[in-house]
Amino acid sequence: MKAPVGGVDAAPDTSLWHTLRAAAALAAAVGVGRFVYTPILPLMHAQAGLGTSAGAGLATANYAGYLAGALLCTAVPAVARSRAALRWSLLALVASLALMPAGESVAWWWTLRLAAGATSAVVFVIAVHALLNGLHGLHGHRASLAGWGFGGVGAGIALSGAAVLVVRGVGDWRTAWWAAAVLVLVLSAVAWELAPGRAPGQRARVPEEPERASQHRRLQSALLVSYSLDGLGYIIAGTFLVAAISQSSPGWVGTGAWVLVGVAAVPSAAWWAVLGRRFSTPSLLAGALLLQSLGIMLPAVVPGVVPALISAVLFGATFVAISQLALGIGNQLGSARSAALLTTGYSVGQILGPLAVTPALHHGYRQALLWAALVVLAAAVVAAPVWAGLSRDRVAAGRT
Repeated sequence: MKAPVGGVDAAPDTSLWHTLRAAAALAAAVGVGRFVYTPILPLMHAQAGLGTSAGAGLATANYAGYLAGALLCTAVPAVARSRAALRWSLLALVASLALMPAGESVAWWWTLRLAAGATSAVVFVIAVHALLNGLHGLHGHRASLAGWGFGGVGAGIALSGAAVLVVRGVGDWRTAWWAAAVLVLVLSAVAWELAPGRAPGQRARVPEEPERASQHRRLQSALLVSYSLDGLGYIIAGTFLVAAISQSSPGWVGTGAWVLVGVAAVPSAAWWAVLGRRFSTPSLLAGALLLQSLGIMLPAVVPGVVPALISAVLFGATFVAISQLALGIGNQLGSARSAALLTTGYSVGQILGPLAVTPALHHGYRQALLWAALVVLAAAVVAAPVWAGLSRDRVAAGRT
């Protein structure tokens, strides 16, 4: 007999398997499919003749594809609830990684990273929909399963970073891409039976008063701007952190720091969920953005191995949690398509990030990291009205 998909009647083992499958999907799509490029980039600079500007261009292609996938899920909501779309996207992602060594032209790589971005976005939106809907209504320690599900992104980063560390000793950039394809294939097998999320209309919402609905629309707009700014700033570090650290440290330090990013990210969303029992979600979002800004800035102003490792921990401990917190607030504010809309804004920011700092890359990565830190700081400032607005909502609710 088939286990129930989720909700309050889901058995604990069903919830655990559901979380594991969603975590595997997120690990495949984001942790490996998108971010394995970060530790492979220095290898392609050294071994494949990839220039600095071309490297940024490949990152932009991936983020453009991600935007296309997010827009597809926004325009056709059924895609975000389709098991067939999940499976075909996972298979296409495996192919896009495995085919990277089949050519050595920037145009070939650009096309494949574009495809990888589109399929990653589709898998991400489906997995988030499935995760949040499948665990909806759970409380206590079982509710924190969503945090561990988002931690799949960190697990994918750690696994892909470790794979590239091994490859540095036994192979080249081609082997690194093939290893990434194998990782996504294994993770896809785990995610294969993930139950898609329910249609937004299946969960009834209480109609809001016009004044509160108007306020929530303003808060949704502020959240969208903040999350988009974070996408713009964080992706610069997410793309160039390893290369930046490698410029002033032994090669293993940069890749090792990236593994540390993944290790720190695995439990981070669950930790922030625990903090959510004592603090409001919007206040945690603002705090996470401030910590992320500090982590991005640190290796740019303080060279050395220790600052690099501290930066990795701060970055890993915040970037997954920021997505979880922002998507959760969007759902709280009542937007039926919040996951797809926020992912679209995030994607626009990620496209602009590498393009905006490309001129600065001719002088190394320090200026790019400083610029990224300032943008993430701005995202924290823009998030402040969301914090204040939802705090007023809680006070008003307490008086009624």
